[in-house]
Amino acid sequence: MSVTVRVPPVFRTLTGGESQISVEGSTVKEVLAALEAAHPGFHEKLLDGDGNLVRYVNVFVDDDDVRFLDGLDTLVPDGGTVSIMQAVAGG
Repeated sequence: MSVTVRVPPVFRTLTGGESQISVEGSTVKEVLAALEAAHPGFHEKLLDGDGNLVRYVNVFVDDDDVRFLDGLDTLVPDGGTVSIMQAVAGG
């Protein structure tokens, strides 16, 4: 299944400046593994030592935050979009 991954500016050094990458995968975990295989360095930026998303990064499938779905096991439809976003905090 072909999926589009939207990459934020802070991680574009890993993709040669590309803001969108096409990869294969049917779950967020598979999509992130394909992204890592094509552009090494994403896992250390996105996942902690236990393989969970780091808390300062949000991942969305289409418009839904995967933390409120099935996490990394969230299904990604064929032609769907996975967006990686830095969490923003402030006061």
